[in-house]
Amino acid sequence: MTFLELAEGPLWYFAATVFVIGVVWRFVAILMMGTKKDRSIPRGSAIAGAISANVTHLWPHGGFFSKTGFHLIAGYLFHVGLFVVLFFAAPHVIFIKEYILGFGWDSLPKWGFIVAAEAAFCGLILLWARRLGDPIIRKISDRNDGAGLWLTFIAMFTGCLALGESSDFLRALHMLSVEVWLVYFPFSRLMHAFTFVLSRSSMGATYGRRGVMP
Repeated sequence: MTFLELAEGPLWYFAATVFVIGVVWRFVAILMMGTKKDRSIPRGSAIAGAISANVTHLWPHGGFFSKTGFHLIAGYLFHVGLFVVLFFAAPHVIFIKEYILGFGWDSLPKWGFIVAAEAAFCGLILLWARRLGDPIIRKISDRNDGAGLWLTFIAMFTGCLALGESSDFLRALHMLSVEVWLVYFPFSRLMHAFTFVLSRSSMGATYGRRGVMP
């Protein structure tokens, strides 16, 4: 068995299994924690509040943009760029069709992949620079934050190296870096990619029930 066959075979299925089980386990653990029963008389809709919190918090309120604009723009560059690369880069669309879903969709042209990848790299570097440059954020950061960032960067970087599909080694190296990232994901702060919806919904439901739209 070659390095590539190992990376795209047993190691891929192992990493994907750990990822799925880990994410489900984290979700179940969070939901099982429950919340304290609110005995006050409801003055509004908790569901509307949860939806409102997730929608309105996509953009800062009022004058907060001047303080959070850098983080907001860098965050959107990274997250949107990474989403586009993950689901619309031609090699990924083919991989999803062959190894995950059994069907695919139209992929980006190569120039679109390059633009999306550059946006993702730019956003990631800006977010890391802010983490290093802001004394408050630097103080509350730990190794978990750094590990997640570097694993993401390495997975993206090796993916760019493998884009030309001229080397099985580079393709296998990219797969291996992604698999390490998948195994690490459920047990790290990278889980915020999923749990931010739960936290915003919980806050929004609380305020919505009290008649205050977040």
